[in-house]
Amino acid sequence: MTGSHPTRSRLTAALRPAAFGADPAGERMERIRRSPNFANGVFVNPVGARTAPSGSMLKFASTYFRKAERVRRAPAGTVPVHPTTVADLATPPASGLRLTWMGHSSVLAEIDGRRVLFDPVWGQRCSPFSMVGPKRLHPVPVALRELAPVDAVVISHDHYDHLDMPTIRALVRSHAMFVVPLGVGAHLERWGVPADRMTELDWHESTEVAGLTLTATPARHFCGRGLRNTQHTLWASWVVAGPEHRVYHSGDTGYFPGFAEIGAAYGPFDATMVQIGAYSDYWPDIHMTPEEGMRAHLDLQGGDPAKGIMLPIHWGTFNLAPHPWEEPAEGTVSAAGEAGANVAVPRPGQPFEPGQGLPLEPWWRAIAARPVTKTPAGAEGAAEPTGLTGTSGTTGSSGATGGSGAAGGADPAMPIPQS
Repeated sequence: MTGSHPTRSRLTAALRPAAFGADPAGERMERIRRSPNFANGVFVNPVGARTAPSGSMLKFASTYFRKAERVRRAPAGTVPVHPTTVADLATPPASGLRLTWMGHSSVLAEIDGRRVLFDPVWGQRCSPFSMVGPKRLHPVPVALRELAPVDAVVISHDHYDHLDMPTIRALVRSHAMFVVPLGVGAHLERWGVPADRMTELDWHESTEVAGLTLTATPARHFCGRGLRNTQHTLWASWVVAGPEHRVYHSGDTGYFPGFAEIGAAYGPFDATMVQIGAYSDYWPDIHMTPEEGMRAHLDLQGGDPAKGIMLPIHWGTFNLAPHPWEEPAEGTVSAAGEAGANVAVPRPGQPFEPGQGLPLEPWWRAIAARPVTKTPAGAEGAAEPTGLTGTSGTTGSSGATGGSGAAGGADPAMPIPQS
């Protein structure tokens, strides 16, 4: 006898934790099967990628739990979160474009009078469970209820540090449209997002929301939330274009030649938000190092370092990899200096307008477990990026409301390369 038993299937669904989401089925699954990016029962990457950790897991475990290195994976003091207020976000950006990095990959982008929230994660842990999993190293800069309405919520993929069930459920109460890659709508539907408020896109498909054009573009990563990673939900990077400005959000991705193709088709960009944290030699194909992130930014800008700015994302908020906490920021600043590119590394919650000056204060150095005392080789040119005059960044708070970074770093959960 073949096929699944209906009663058993219903029981399995009932026992599945809500945070695991739901598997695509019905017409949603039929559409997935028709995708040119779906082959042999799974979504596939534009370039081959190993998604499971490579090398010896025993060696990785010994490295990860070594005390001296474990200490360096968290800040030694309180992360200086900017005291973002309703007033900060109520005044429209003079230039028409303002970005607010909320930590990790969560970014509020205000574009030509509209507001887009990328990968919002307001939870205390990026985990399906409240008591285990990587814990936040700094508080959220602003409560969701104080964020003011957003026009679109954009999700890059369904891993827990990018798609957070409590956050999505809170945002359902807004009037935002949810724009997600193919299959991810199954999770949102289980969590109460109405079908008429979500759009699922394949790579190179677009939709319009409030006068903005949102386009799903390729990325080199993978998906999965439950015990079985069926690879039936797509992962994507995103292009958002308004009448005057356009931005790019990488989601999670390894480096691949497709960045140049995305730039040629949809760029250049006023700003790119690029993943530069949670990398490791154990998963080199699915996350980028800071140097690779800068290379991706340049590819997206047609090779011209004077075009646009890069905002590094996917670092500083959760402990997801064996590298030192501050290393992604230092590496990005160094790579920008060598390339002559414009980079902004704001404090969490610090709004800035790329066309009005960049936040350039290296705030992370004072709280690194091993404080950085000098600029890395090749980074001297990054202090004042080419073509823009930066701000000092001294308007940020010297402290944060909530727990210290050191406390969060004590979480014993081992990272897995699904972040």
